[in-house]
Amino acid sequence: MPSSPLRVAVVCMSNVNRSMEAHRILRKNGFRVRSFGAGSHVRLPGGARNPPVLYDFSTSYKKMHSDLSSKDQKHYKRNGILHILKRNERIKPGPERFQECPNAFDIIFTCGERAYNRVVADLCARDQETWQLVPVVNVDIDDTLEAASLGASIICELCQGLQQADDTQSCLAELLQAVEEKTEGAFCTRSASTEETSWLVSAALSVRTHAWALGLLGIFWERFFQKPFLLKAVSV
Repeated sequence: MPSSPLRVAVVCMSNVNRSMEAHRILRKNGFRVRSFGAGSHVRLPGGARNPPVLYDFSTSYKKMHSDLSSKDQKHYKRNGILHILKRNERIKPGPERFQECPNAFDIIFTCGERAYNRVVADLCARDQETWQLVPVVNVDIDDTLEAASLGASIICELCQGLQQADDTQSCLAELLQAVEEKTEGAFCTRSASTEETSWLVSAALSVRTHAWALGLLGIFWERFFQKPFLLKAVSV
């Protein structure tokens, strides 16, 4: 069992809804958590006939809230965006990009395939300094308030299981299997390692309003990038 709380990263595309709800739940349960977006901009839905609203990641949640309120307060209150931004303000000042964070984590959760692909691509491009093994678990969550809440609960349950495990790496597959049984999802797994015994685990957990499905795919570095997976370790 780890002597200190797990260092957890949660990544969606904009660091507004899914990753922030998981951030809230994990922090409430005592984990050392940071949340991120993997997109190039924060992307929020526009009005009924308007294109999406884009913000730089340097824009605070407070400023987004003020800007959207001035544009169409009634619309953004009705679709829940203003509520989400107010919640986010209580957690941290503004969104952050995963690609700009040098810190090391014990486990990384992504909230969709697009975010997962960008996180993996970023890890590939980094200068590597250690042989640290870092599981990357993709939780494929619909970008709605209800699905974000369900997904955050599953992420927290997995973290609690890993926190209690003597060997977090070997325990991960068992925890994912338990989630599959609980959510009545379909589950399959395959894993492999490079000759340097460095490997990357990817899990896919689909969370929908009315149905959940779980799939685990062991993806290894050698097949896609022809080199071992090594995450640069920098103290938090």
